[in-house]
Amino acid sequence: MKKGIIAAVAVVSVGLLAFTGCSKKAKKSEKITLTVWESLLGPDEFIKQAGAKYTESHPNVEIKFVNVELGDSTGQISLDGPAGVGADLFAAPHDKLGELVNGGHVAPTANPDVVAKEVLGACSKALTYEGKMYGYPVSAETYALFYNKDLIAEKDVPKTWDALAKWVVDFNKKNPDKRGFIMDVGNAYYSILFTTENGNRVFGSTGADTSTTYLNNDDAVNGMKFFQSLRPALNVPAADLSTGACDAAFQGGQAAMHITGPWNVKNFVDAGLNFGVAPLPSLPGDKVPAPSFSGTRAMFVSSYSDHPEEAADFAQFLISPAMQQLRFDITGAMPAINVKVSSEYIGGFLQQLDYAFPMPSVPQMSAFWEAFGNASKNIWDGADVKKELDACNATILGI
Repeated sequence: MKKGIIAAVAVVSVGLLAFTGCSKKAKKSEKITLTVWESLLGPDEFIKQAGAKYTESHPNVEIKFVNVELGDSTGQISLDGPAGVGADLFAAPHDKLGELVNGGHVAPTANPDVVAKEVLGACSKALTYEGKMYGYPVSAETYALFYNKDLIAEKDVPKTWDALAKWVVDFNKKNPDKRGFIMDVGNAYYSILFTTENGNRVFGSTGADTSTTYLNNDDAVNGMKFFQSLRPALNVPAADLSTGACDAAFQGGQAAMHITGPWNVKNFVDAGLNFGVAPLPSLPGDKVPAPSFSGTRAMFVSSYSDHPEEAADFAQFLISPAMQQLRFDITGAMPAINVKVSSEYIGGFLQQLDYAFPMPSVPQMSAFWEAFGNASKNIWDGADVKKELDACNATILGI
């Protein structure tokens, strides 16, 4: 997931121009409705518009959008699918793949060789579990450092976490009604970056070693001690630093810097915020951006669907160049295919993606989010780092 990603996103793949023609046509004699689960605030509008376009060329197929948020779809399909009232196609993050496959809830990707060839390599890898591909990637994402240009000049945006802490302390003294930096310190999606010293990765370099979480070894402990040392610069309890509160503070012009992802670009633009996006500051002893989680948002064909071929065909349609451009225009999410998009903000994300690593998709990830999130909160608030991480490791592994 290195230089190839930037090059991949920056150019248009000629082969993709005919990509929609590769998918199998739905039977025109059969009138069917495909139920699609997706989130609100952008992805919903994408499915509605993409569905209308698809029906133009497949008049026998109606696309029915139903709101099921990304974080809820895995649990809901396990209940609604067997009951016969679930979706034909639903959105889920790739880290849920192991849980979905082991539960028997999703069908393998149709035409996996074709799909894998046309999407970004990181996305196809993220959707491969035990040698088989599942789902269709509709966007790639990671997070980066947002900065308010009215509060900090681009040349002053810190390149290291140490420099960020120093800048923030000075800024806060001069601006007692604002914050130099803000982030959800109890969100495992973000705090994981502090465990990555010396190439350390949750569940190992492959993301599949479940003998340990790698979250309580020396590298992780040292990194989380550094994380804890940042508390004086952002002297706010973890309970008051929720994602919603942090997003609102930055959007309201009350914070100079914030860590979030491309899903917030449209919100900040609509709010009239004058902002930029830069790679994450580097960790102590390093000179490159701190590693971040990268994610692949995918559409999965339910194994309970009465129309799996049509659902797979619509899913492939969603990763055609035209639909990926539409999704970017509506949501700001980075495409999952080799298509160039124009945005003054995407450069920061592309630079950060060069140092990102995919969230593991092993079933143990279901326990990771709450366990490591709680450990991060406690560590931020002053708890013993090693004890917290040992407990976190045991909770995730169920030992």
